[in-house]
Amino acid sequence: MIIDSHAHVNDSALDELRSQILQDTMDMPMKFCEVGFDCDSSLRAVDLAENNSGVYAIIGTHPQEAEKLTDEHLETYRRLSTHPKVVALGEIGLDYHYPDPPRESQLVAFERQLQLATTLDLPVVLHVRESYKDTLDLLSQYASDIKRGILLHCYSGSVESVKLFDKLGCYYALGGAITFKNAKKEEVIKAISPDRLLLETDCPYMTPVPFRGTPNMPKYVSLVAQKVAEVLGEDVESVIERTSANTKRLFYKIVD
Repeated sequence: MIIDSHAHVNDSALDELRSQILQDTMDMPMKFCEVGFDCDSSLRAVDLAENNSGVYAIIGTHPQEAEKLTDEHLETYRRLSTHPKVVALGEIGLDYHYPDPPRESQLVAFERQLQLATTLDLPVVLHVRESYKDTLDLLSQYASDIKRGILLHCYSGSVESVKLFDKLGCYYALGGAITFKNAKKEEVIKAISPDRLLLETDCPYMTPVPFRGTPNMPKYVSLVAQKVAEVLGEDVESVIERTSANTKRLFYKIVD
């Protein structure tokens, strides 16, 4: 069993592939976590999970949607958090790559969702892009009260940042970007504790080699596992077994 810890199968880029993706989930076998980026997409993620046995949902407001976050959305996330197939609050965080939305708005939305996270029995999934210092500064205020753990999705930081986030007990998910020719992430992969590493696709984005240029799909998570195995000098089956166990430990509602 292999687990894609972060997917966006409801994305319109996968409309024509969605039925096949769901069939692949049963045939491989594999599981994936469907991630919302705002309240409406989070509700769709829960609906997809309810109707497909190998699918789980992650709910929350992405930093690019920060200015749209309302009290009603937070209350919806609170209500959905007890759903048996909702496994995390996310992807929340900070993204400074683009000028909008303003950093101040992102920081407010991030903190409000961190405050919510301290009241929930769920882990948190973070989106961190060009914002590692601010993320660490704000996260440090709340990490000890987040009961179920913290995952840095699509980790793109340095070895030095791994050491800092390790102090907060974080997990790290790696995706298709580690297969890119100029990724140069070997030292980062080696720096992550084996019991803190997860796999993901972030589909339909970040398609791994050799399928770059086509929509990413959850089944391509196996290519991420192959790259990790290559870097660590392990067999791919061991990487899949260990990362799946890590995912189920963090996302404790995932069942065999």
